[in-house]
Amino acid sequence: MEKYTLITGASSGLGKELALLYAKDNNNLLLVATNETKLKKVIEEVKNTNKDVKVEYLLADLSKQEEREKVYSYTLEKNYFINNLVNNAGFGDQKDFKDMDVNFQLKMLEVNSAAVLYFSRVFLDNMLQHNEGHIINVCSIAGFLPGPYMSTYHASKGYVLLLGEALSYELRKTNVKCLTVCPGPFISDFVEKAHNDYTFKKIKPLPASKVALQTYKKSLKGKSLHIVGLNNKLTIFATRFAPRLFVTKSSAKTTKKED
Repeated sequence: MEKYTLITGASSGLGKELALLYAKDNNNLLLVATNETKLKKVIEEVKNTNKDVKVEYLLADLSKQEEREKVYSYTLEKNYFINNLVNNAGFGDQKDFKDMDVNFQLKMLEVNSAAVLYFSRVFLDNMLQHNEGHIINVCSIAGFLPGPYMSTYHASKGYVLLLGEALSYELRKTNVKCLTVCPGPFISDFVEKAHNDYTFKKIKPLPASKVALQTYKKSLKGKSLHIVGLNNKLTIFATRFAPRLFVTKSSAKTTKKED
């Protein structure tokens, strides 16, 4: 049984940067995304980092349960032990709730939340059997906050946050660890797909490589939760003492210019 690191949303941004870090430490990779051209470019970069690691990719639309099952079935057929799982795939949409396409929002929930649940659950059995493994669930500071104008995205990340914290607690007496990482804005394809350039103009985004390095190090240390960036940590801490309406208004102001 060969060990493999599975990374979803691996074709760019944080997923790509984490692939490079895992490869540097001699981890075989199974990369999952929907864009084959970008995935092949990532594989080239990985091979330039470490030509000795094995790298495979799968094209899968994680908004569909049958596609998620396809990924899991592939690992069973190959007899791979997924000892590192990075649930990174996700997307957002900046729009008033009344103007949202409901099917698009449901698709967002499937990718951002259901896929995290599915992969965390099905790959956990082998990790527990071997008493070894790391799960990284890529969340966001959005998971701590109500998000007017990006309500579904914030809600989906709230799910990831609560699931990850609970799972980490349940695993505390094992050598299997679950890290929930919560970055703020960082440089990736997210802003274009989410139509959220207003936020990125107000808050300077971090390089994806910096977020990846922090995430990787915290996972190796067995941490359960990491908020990326001092300002983000202070912001989340401060919300504990502020009225919920104030927190909601403040969140709204970072997402959309209100009349």
